[in-house]
Amino acid sequence: MSDLLPFFRAWVTDPRKVSAISPSSPALARLITSEVTVQNTPVLELGPGTGVFTRALLDRGLKQHDLTLVEAGPDFSRLLSQRYPNARILQMDACRLGRERLFQSGELASAISGLPLLSMKPRQIMGILGGSFEYLRDDGAFYQFTYGPRCPVPSAILSRLDLRATRIGTTVRNMPPSSVYKIERQNRSTNLKTA
Repeated sequence: MSDLLPFFRAWVTDPRKVSAISPSSPALARLITSEVTVQNTPVLELGPGTGVFTRALLDRGLKQHDLTLVEAGPDFSRLLSQRYPNARILQMDACRLGRERLFQSGELASAISGLPLLSMKPRQIMGILGGSFEYLRDDGAFYQFTYGPRCPVPSAILSRLDLRATRIGTTVRNMPPSSVYKIERQNRSTNLKTA
């Protein structure tokens, strides 16, 4: 309940940036983090909001210092700083990931996204995915949820970035029901064999 008020306030202020009137459910949080283990760190979390996915990652055994949380909203950033003082919290637009030197190439193992890709322009989606995959290692994965019936990343963008998307599950225990997609490099097996 304590997360509803800040989330609703952020939605009223800028509905296109938040795209939901309540935080994600624990069921969705468990689904989107289900493949992330302590061996899949460090982790980048985009658009954590009130930290529902962050809590699920910690419940899976990850440590706060394994997490970098990128949140554009100042109110959410302050809340995250209070809740997760040992995580790296960056208040910035995730579309700018590739323009900043936040990590070394291949430093990250996983990325979890709570961003509303369905309400974003193609160039914004390109910035988010392109920037994330600059930092993800060859076998790294980007996890994205959606309320829509298909992957929220258009196939043209997946093709241009040489990525593929696989739905890993759906939960009806979220409002609205949601699916999670795992996005990874198309030539992942080739890259692993030559590494």
